[in-house]
Amino acid sequence: MQYVKIKDAIVEQIESGMLSARQKLPSERKLAESFSTTRVTLREALSLLEAEGRLYREDRRGWFIAPNPLRYNPSQPLGFYDLALAQNRVPSNVVLSAKAMLANKDSSRLLNLAPFSDVFCIERVRCLESRPVAHVTNYVHPERCPNLLQLDLTTSLTQAYRAHYSMEYHQVHYHVSISILSGEIAQALRATVGTPAMKIERTHKDAQGNTIDCQVEYWRHDGISIESVSELCREN
Repeated sequence: MQYVKIKDAIVEQIESGMLSARQKLPSERKLAESFSTTRVTLREALSLLEAEGRLYREDRRGWFIAPNPLRYNPSQPLGFYDLALAQNRVPSNVVLSAKAMLANKDSSRLLNLAPFSDVFCIERVRCLESRPVAHVTNYVHPERCPNLLQLDLTTSLTQAYRAHYSMEYHQVHYHVSISILSGEIAQALRATVGTPAMKIERTHKDAQGNTIDCQVEYWRHDGISIESVSELCREN
């Protein structure tokens, strides 16, 4: 099938180094002409490469070569900034909103809040090398972190908890599922609606078992890979 041959040809150029990470591909019209095919057939090949995480598409900007994903180990307590720096990546955050509000469905469920409870809601976009890769919403107990919204929220919240409130993460509960990007989240990540995504819900507790905060993350599926190492105990 022609679209498979096109896919394999692009993969070969990526693996040989002819196409580098974050490099923009020619327009679909030019690519179709180069491969002597139709744009319908070309899009089949590009969609396969997107599903495999080799390409990513930005709304109204075109197709790009995907860089290596951020390796994400749930068993490690590192926050986004520390994790990215440890892998020689360049992390940054863009704050979309930060406000006090009544708890919504997600925050009530994840923080186990009573009806009409107050909560801080912080929406940010995580970037690697200035490319948006994740939309993150943090929900925080206001009584545990007064004046949090007055701090610099473009940096690490993990470090802010440690520096200003003497709080450390000691326990994390994860729930990972497959989703798609839609609406404002897709727009914030410069993605087209329907782009595959990994949804990660996390709840953090301190050493005494008290909940500090929770967050709901939507990652572009090519931006992250989840890896973990476990040591198995063998019976004598």
